[in-house]
Amino acid sequence: MYQPVIPMGGLAGWRFLQQTYDTQFEAFSKSTELKRDTDYFRDNIGAVSTAEDLVSDRRLLSVTLGAFGLQDDINNRFFIQKMLEEGTTNEDALANRFTDPRYKEMSEAFGFGPGEYLKTGEAGFVDAIINRFETSSFEVAAGEQDESMRIALYAQHEVAELAGADKSNDAKWFTLMGDPPMRALFEKALNLPSSIGQIDVDQQLGVFKDRAQAVFGTDQLADFANPEMVEDLITKYVVRNQIASFSAGMTGQSIALTLLQS
Repeated sequence: MYQPVIPMGGLAGWRFLQQTYDTQFEAFSKSTELKRDTDYFRDNIGAVSTAEDLVSDRRLLSVTLGAFGLQDDINNRFFIQKMLEEGTTNEDALANRFTDPRYKEMSEAFGFGPGEYLKTGEAGFVDAIINRFETSSFEVAAGEQDESMRIALYAQHEVAELAGADKSNDAKWFTLMGDPPMRALFEKALNLPSSIGQIDVDQQLGVFKDRAQAVFGTDQLADFANPEMVEDLITKYVVRNQIASFSAGMTGQSIALTLLQS
């Protein structure tokens, strides 16, 4: 399978990946292994009528989970089946009780739950899942070389989507705090320690908002619908991540020189 080319780390690597993304993604999406998976999904998802059908077919389940960045759950069949069967219409449904919003997105996308309708036969459904799967798979492949690149690529589309969501500002922050890649991005960009996750969730909200106000001049996530804001966010994340990786064995002067060269 084609592997994304990231010749250097940090900000220089991120800029290179941005400049070459379209070409690299096209080459990646044409990989034989990836195409086998997407063709299989396209040919067989129509026969699925229950959550059990889906989780019983490992290849279909692999594409499904990969589309939502949940590929690590491939062996948790019972858990995923329950997540899909309960749907999202009931407040106490499993997907609604998880802080990670990706489970709810997956459950909503298929519509296996009570009071919902099966969406696998809808026009555009297969293409939407495959597009998500290809995008997510490219991000995973980039992350195998540099995890910060995976998180930055993910943020490019997810931050703007969250910014435009029809929910309150606090609800958006809680969604962000429950999404592992987005949380990692904001923690680093705002220069917050990962240990912040150990304090009360309402206190976490206050800290995130206060730091966002200080760093970006706003605590309103709707403002990140602006592509320039998203790029500033990602740049801060990549640079701080680069500094953190350097700081283990470099002096402040050598760090500054390396960043300037980037």
